[in-house]
Amino acid sequence: MALYRETKMVKVRIKKAQAGLEFLATYAWAFVVILIIIGALAYFGVTNPSRILPDRCSIGSEFSCQNYILDDTNNKVFILLKNNLGEVVNITSFVINTEDGRIPVGTCTNDNPLYHTAIANNYWRPGTVVTLNATCDLSSIGFISGQKEKITFTFNYYDLKSGPAYSKQISGEVFSTVR
Repeated sequence: MALYRETKMVKVRIKKAQAGLEFLATYAWAFVVILIIIGALAYFGVTNPSRILPDRCSIGSEFSCQNYILDDTNNKVFILLKNNLGEVVNITSFVINTEDGRIPVGTCTNDNPLYHTAIANNYWRPGTVVTLNATCDLSSIGFISGQKEKITFTFNYYDLKSGPAYSKQISGEVFSTVR
């Protein structure tokens, strides 16, 4: 009789173990299906947050960003800035880089911004808009046409009243679709 009870208890334990294993297997299959769906969405770029984010240009309050273009076709970067200082300034340097520093030194050649119609005698009048531009081989640094990329830019300037001894530096960034 004792042997019969033990085999009966073993059969009950096996049935409980089988039910637990089937329960876990069902959830494992559901988990695998979810992973496959997430992988497919990531593969097709649906989960790429940069597709959702809007284009933007940000800089300090001294200047305002009016427009910007990352032009891979013509290897140009254009940034239109407005002087909000209320003072006449002189731009002494202009540098473009990527967020992670991928642009090697000498890759971008700055087109002189001082030859713009808003700048007379090398000075940028208040309230006027100037195009800061540079020639950059964007495809050589990994920018792909149609993708959103971020560049940073820095320029040095000084107020005409103060002179070059009081030079200031300002940085900004452009996050835009490469054309």
